[in-house]
Amino acid sequence: MTLPGAPHLARSGVELRLDGHPLAALAREHGTPLYVYSRAAMQESAAAYHRALQGRPHLVCYAMKANSSLAVLQTFVEAGCGFDIVSGGELERALAAGAAPDRIVFSGVGKTAAEMAQALRTGVRCFNVESRAELERLSQVAQGVGIRACISLRVNPDVDAGTHPYISTGLKGNKFGVAHGDAVAVYRRAAELPMIDVAGIDCHIGSQITQIAPYLDALDRVLDLVEAVEAAGIPLHHLDLGGGLGITYTDETPPRPDEMVTAMLGRIDARGHGHREILLEPGRSMVGNAGVLLTEVLYLKPGEGAGSKNFCIVDAAMNDLVRPAMYQAWMGIEPCVQRSEVPVTWDVVGPICESGDWLGRERPLAVHAGDVLAVLSAGAYSMAMAGNYNSRPRGAEVLIDGRDVHVIRERESVRSLFANERLLPRKA
Repeated sequence: MTLPGAPHLARSGVELRLDGHPLAALAREHGTPLYVYSRAAMQESAAAYHRALQGRPHLVCYAMKANSSLAVLQTFVEAGCGFDIVSGGELERALAAGAAPDRIVFSGVGKTAAEMAQALRTGVRCFNVESRAELERLSQVAQGVGIRACISLRVNPDVDAGTHPYISTGLKGNKFGVAHGDAVAVYRRAAELPMIDVAGIDCHIGSQITQIAPYLDALDRVLDLVEAVEAAGIPLHHLDLGGGLGITYTDETPPRPDEMVTAMLGRIDARGHGHREILLEPGRSMVGNAGVLLTEVLYLKPGEGAGSKNFCIVDAAMNDLVRPAMYQAWMGIEPCVQRSEVPVTWDVVGPICESGDWLGRERPLAVHAGDVLAVLSAGAYSMAMAGNYNSRPRGAEVLIDGRDVHVIRERESVRSLFANERLLPRKA
């Protein structure tokens, strides 16, 4: 039985397996909490975008904020992808994984002068500039280091992506991008500035988008700007259409990458812009359903009467997976070995001293202490957002590659958490 949204995850008899590997056995071998990824699932997701863009000049820039583990990045380098980065740290990670600098675009609203200089010296392909103030700063930095900066403007089309407000980025109330009405003037300023080369236009309206319509609405507004900017005498070479395509966590039915891309290309061609290079910045749709988080059941704490809750206490917590606490996100939870008993409704919670530390509420599960649960669709925004609250070491990561299982990140030790801290000098 294959689970919805996760074609590489299936139950064989009572065992839950990822690419044929029993997850309970991986938990026993490597301990929990444990992040487990399918390399084949990532390769297939990259191939789907490349197929949709076949025959056109294009660059698929994986948005590495979704999952920036080096072996994951290496997988996408080998799959022919570039990278969308949002910090100097992500730039260093991309390079360490083997990325070519001229296949990296630098996004983000708060680039520092030091990060700009670092990216210029590295030779990144393009900066997605998000404000007039950033544009002026980038020009100054480029003059200082003596390297021209290639830019596109990230424009805010004021289009509702229909997603959670924390991950909506294309409305005028969001912090991202240059306002649609200001864009032509900012492009004119960019064309005047020394050491700035205008290359394209960028738009990204949010994450976990499950319909095509918001993309097309935003695209129409972007193409309106392209025509206005070029009428002002400023040529634009590429269209960066962003990312944000959603995945199936529960009953969502997002379009496939080829459906979304085909619809957008049709609109681009119909308006006479088919000659332009296309850039995309997918993240979650490349890795989300490629991973699971494994966690051991520590204790079962039944409620004490009508109206009370039953708590299944596990060893993973909000520091390992913050999406439920931050976004009230629903993520599937499955036992790695299915029991034949009648399920009981549990709130699956972690050991952190916060009432917001939960992974799933009101889940029917047949579990005992010592069982291993798999939190599904945990390939994106899980380890990437993990922390060390309550001095909890982050878990290990393993990557399944056919018959092989590779440890791609060792489990942290407690001592490593304070290795860079210093006690005060002792008083005599």
